[in-house]
Amino acid sequence: MCGIFGYCSFLKPKDRKEVCDILCNGLARQEYRGYDSAGIGIDGDAPGEVYFFKEVGKVAGLRQRIASANVDTSKVFNSQVSIAHTRWATHGPPSVINCHPLRSDPTSDFIVVHNGIVTNAAALRLVLQNRGFKFESETDTEAVAILTKYVYDSQPDKRITFTELVKAVLKELEGSFAFVFKSKHYPDEVVTARRGSPLLVGVKTDKKLKVDFVDVEFAGQETEQKIVDTLSPATSGGLLAPPIVNPKIMRTQSRAFMSEDGLPQPIEFFVASDAAAIIEHTKRVLYLEDDDIAHIAEGELHIHRLRRGEDGSQTPSTRSLETLEIEIAEIMKGKFNHFMQKEIYEQPESVVNTMRGRVNFDNNKITLGGLRAYLPIIRRGRRIVFSACGTSYHSCIATRAIFEELTEIPVSVELASDFLDRKTPIFRDDVCVFVSQSGETADTIMALRYCLERGALCVGVVNTVGSTISRETHCGVHINAGPEVGVASTKAYTSQYIALLMMALQLSEDRISFTERRNQIIAGLHALPGQIRSVIDGDKALKEMSEGVLANSTSLLLMGRGYQYATCLEGALKIKEISYMHSEGILAGELKHGPLALIDENMPVIIVMTRDSLYPKVQSAFSQITARKAQPIVICNDDDEGVSKDVKTIRVPQTVDCLQGLLNIIPLQLLSYHLAVNKGFDVDFPRNLCVSLIYLPSTPLTCQIDL
Repeated sequence: MCGIFGYCSFLKPKDRKEVCDILCNGLARQEYRGYDSAGIGIDGDAPGEVYFFKEVGKVAGLRQRIASANVDTSKVFNSQVSIAHTRWATHGPPSVINCHPLRSDPTSDFIVVHNGIVTNAAALRLVLQNRGFKFESETDTEAVAILTKYVYDSQPDKRITFTELVKAVLKELEGSFAFVFKSKHYPDEVVTARRGSPLLVGVKTDKKLKVDFVDVEFAGQETEQKIVDTLSPATSGGLLAPPIVNPKIMRTQSRAFMSEDGLPQPIEFFVASDAAAIIEHTKRVLYLEDDDIAHIAEGELHIHRLRRGEDGSQTPSTRSLETLEIEIAEIMKGKFNHFMQKEIYEQPESVVNTMRGRVNFDNNKITLGGLRAYLPIIRRGRRIVFSACGTSYHSCIATRAIFEELTEIPVSVELASDFLDRKTPIFRDDVCVFVSQSGETADTIMALRYCLERGALCVGVVNTVGSTISRETHCGVHINAGPEVGVASTKAYTSQYIALLMMALQLSEDRISFTERRNQIIAGLHALPGQIRSVIDGDKALKEMSEGVLANSTSLLLMGRGYQYATCLEGALKIKEISYMHSEGILAGELKHGPLALIDENMPVIIVMTRDSLYPKVQSAFSQITARKAQPIVICNDDDEGVSKDVKTIRVPQTVDCLQGLLNIIPLQLLSYHLAVNKGFDVDFPRNLCVSLIYLPSTPLTCQIDL
C-alpha cells in the first residue's frame, strides 16, 4: 500500500528546506508499506506555482534530488500546504511520470496524491479524453486530478468551495481510496477524503486547545449553526465520546481549534496514512472514517460526510482528538539490524501482552471482554467461518482443529478473496470471524460486508483499534501485539494464534467434560513465553544452517501433519516473501499423491516431527523421503532420542499439541530472515509486497474490541 503524507502550517513560519525535510521524513517513516517511487509537491515562488520533486526508488534518492535542485531553499512561508507520496505501482510501471503527486494539467490547477485503486478510472479516462483532455501518465490517479479540473471548469461562476468540488468528484468514483487534494485556485487549503483506505490527521499547537473534538457536517446542514448541542458523556459501553462541554461554545470554535484565550493561534496539521509518520511531530491525532472529507484552511479543520447515515439523521456526530500511546522509540530498530529481526525477538513479550488481563492462571479462567455478551450466540451458531488472507489465514488454519475439538461446532477457513469469488452461502445462524493484523485488509473487509448483509454475527480479530474491521464487526478481540513494521508478519502471527486459541477456550467453558483439556492448554500458555525465549536463544545455529546446507538452494519443501500443517504453510510463506526462494508447505499425508515425485538428494526438505498423536504418521513420511535419498532437516523436540544423530535437527521444547506450532514457527521465521540477509535482500521491504499499519490510540474507538 502506498504512503500519503501532507503538511499544512498556519501562522507558523517555515522555510522551504524545513518543509521538504518534514515531507521526506514523513515518507521515510512509511517505507515499510512498500513502494517503488516517491515524490512531493510544494509551494513555488509565484502565487499558485507548484514545485514537484519526484524520483524512482527510495526516499533517500528523493532527498538527493531535492538537494541538487536549483531552488531557493531559504524562502520562508508564513502559511503553506505541501503533499507527498510513496507509490506502489498498480497502473503503469515505476517511473517519474507515473509518480505522485499527479497534476490535472501543465499549469497544475489541481494536484492529487492517492492510495488505493479507482476501479472505474478507465471509463473516466475515456470520457475525459473525448472532451479534449490530455493524459501524461498511465495512472488511475491522474484521471481523478483531471476530473477535478473538469468539474471546476464546468462551474459558470467558479464560486464552488473546495469541499463541494471534491464531493462532486468523489461521487463519480468507484473503488477503495484515500486522497489529498491541493489547488492553486484554493491557496493554503487542502482537502482529504477516504473510503476503505486509512487516513488520519495530526494536530500540533503551542498552546492548549479550547476543545478537543471536531463536529461532522452533513450534507444540507447549516454550517453556521451557532450553539453546540449538549453532548452525552461516554458510557461504560458506548463509543468514544467527547467530554461534556459548555453548551455556549460555538461549533466554529470546535473547528478552529482556538486556544483558551479564544484567539486564532499558530497551528500545524499532518495528514498521513499511518501514525508512524506523525509521531515525531505530535501525539494528538484524529482518525477519519470512511466517506469523511476533511477540509483544512486558515488554521481550521472541517469534517464533512459524503453521505448521510442510513437513518437519514441530520444531527452531526464528532471526531475526537486522541492521544497516541506509542513512542517513537517503539518504531525504531534499536540494537537490531532490521525491524523483522526485532519483531521476532519481541515475541516472548508480545505473547504475554496478548494474554495479559485475559488469562487467570490461578483459576484457569479465560476472559475476553469483547466477546462476553455474544458467547451464547456464538455457542448456538450452526458453524464458524474464518475469513482472512496470508499469514492471518494461516493462524486460522493453525487453530481450526482446537476450535472444532473444544466447541464441537463445524469450522471452515476461507481465503477472503476466494470467499467472495465463490459467493459463499452465509446464513443468519453462522458466526463469521475476520482476522487481520491491520484491520484494513481490502479482501477481508469486502468479505465482512458480504456477511453483514446476510445477517451473520461478525467477529473481528485485529491488531489495530479503530481500524475498519474493528469498527464494522459486532464484537471482537484485539491481539495487542504492538506495532509491526516489517512487511513479513511474525509476532502478529503468534499473537493471532493465541487470541484465537483463547476464543476457543472461552467458548468451551460451559462444558465440564473439557475441563482437564482446558487446564492442560492454559498451563501450556503459562510456560510459553519462556519456551519461545529458549528457541530464540538458538538463533546462532539457525544462522549457520542458512549459510551452509540451504545457502545455494533454489527451492525448499516443508512438510508436517495436523497442527503442524499451518506451521509449514506459514514457514514457506516467510521464506518465499523475503528470501525469494521457492518454498512450499505440504501436508505430509499427501506425499504419495504427487509431492513424492519431487524428492531426491538435491531437494532440500524441512519436516516438522514434534511429538503429538500424529508422530508415528510423520515418522512414516520421514522414512518415505529418506528412502529416496532426501537429507531432511528435522524440527523435533529437545528430548526426542528417536531421531538419528546423523540427521540435521532443529530442536524446540515440547508443549501441548495445539500450542506446539507457536514454538515450531520461530526457527522458520529466523531461518527465512537469515536466508534473506545472506542474499543481500531488503528484509523489511520485500519487493512487490506491502503492509498496512495503524498505531493504537490510548482509548479504544469501539466498545466491541476487547482490550
